Amino acid sequence: MEERQKFNGTGQGRMFKSPFLEMFTKTSHIIALCTDIPIIIVFLCLGLHFFPMSVWHIIGLYVIGMLSWSLMEYALHRWIFHFVNESKWSKRFHYIVHGVHHEYPRDEERLFMPPLPTLIYAAMFFGLFYIFLGHYTFYFMAGFTNGYSIYAFMHWSIHAFTPPKRLAFLWKHHNMHHYRTQEKAFGVSSTFWDHIFRTLPPEK
Repeated sequence: MEERQKFNGTGQGRMFKSPFLEMFTKTSHIIALCTDIPIIIVFLCLGLHFFPMSVWHIIGLYVIGMLSWSLMEYALHRWIFHFVNESKWSKRFHYIVHGVHHEYPRDEERLFMPPLPTLIYAAMFFGLFYIFLGHYTFYFMAGFTNGYSIYAFMHWSIHAFTPPKRLAFLWKHHNMHHYRTQEKAFGVSSTFWDHIFRTLPPEK
């Protein structure tokens, strides 16, 4: 029964033996929305309060942040989420961050990152970007988080809904990654970086 569920993408995997820890691995699109939007607002408000700039500078940094997520999305998916070797810790890491999703791709409770790791990663990225961008980071991170949110909801839509005609190529692209060739098609919200890095799936 479990193998059939994996093949059909139904069912739900388990990450931790502890029910308490397992609870923190699940979320919904409503909770994700209630997490992402406040993060974006907080970054914008902090930037406007402590480092006010012209509207065009703010818009420029915001848009650059959104576009930068696209590359980060590809890089994380290809080189972090799919990193695995024969060591026990590597296999465990892979299963937690991504392997469970490949086993049960239709598990809607694990199509979004839960609030706690979202906040942790947001803080980590902010610290990293602040080293290079200084106070520009507030506006950049607002756009970066918005880019992540677009990706997350696109990913959810691909697994949960029938594709609209104009976006059917993205549905096909991601499903090729899941069901045909896991070493190709790492972009989710865009196929741009798969073109650049030559990781497009076969046409047939």
